[in-house]
Amino acid sequence: MQIAVSVPMERRVPTSWPGLKRAIDVLLGSLLLVVTAPIVALAALAIACVTRGTPFFAQERVGMHGRRFKMFKLRTMVNGAHAMRQSVMHLNELDGPVFKIRNDPRLHPIGRFLRRTSIDELPNLLNVVFGEMSLVGPRPALPGEVEHYDAIALRRLTVPQGVTCLWQINGRSDVSFEHWMELDNRYVDTWTPLGDLAIILRTVPAVLRRDGAH
Repeated sequence: MQIAVSVPMERRVPTSWPGLKRAIDVLLGSLLLVVTAPIVALAALAIACVTRGTPFFAQERVGMHGRRFKMFKLRTMVNGAHAMRQSVMHLNELDGPVFKIRNDPRLHPIGRFLRRTSIDELPNLLNVVFGEMSLVGPRPALPGEVEHYDAIALRRLTVPQGVTCLWQINGRSDVSFEHWMELDNRYVDTWTPLGDLAIILRTVPAVLRRDGAH
């Protein structure tokens, strides 16, 4: 399914770049999927021990050009957390059309740890291998967030959405929504296959430092 959005100002890149980007995604994404499988399995087992419900969930997100897909994650909240969202809306700590709470009361006992270490995002690698995401690109947004995007924010949908990006390695949830969109637009205007590899390498120390991860 595709969400009805008018995406402005799409950047033209050399015809070989999308193919190189996809090749990196398949090769490196598959390798990372195998390497991180034991971590995901242990995390899933831990989730099953502390809360009811499946350890995994698939959430609808908006991909390149407004195409919707199911993004895979490890569940960090208690079962039925979505139904509780309205009751915690007043705790939102981010500006713009996004919702984030540093110490979300809906987190299960190990949910905060999974988020702080970004382990909950590792199943995103399945989306990368399936071609729904890229290793590098703006983080996929919720449909309800995209509905409130202006022309500047919509430009982030002109490239594949990714597991990591400039926002991930430059403060993440500690930056304002406006600066977040500036970082995504900078990526749209400057990305190259080699630049993607550089962002991937910079993601490792950013995750270890837990910059803006909550």
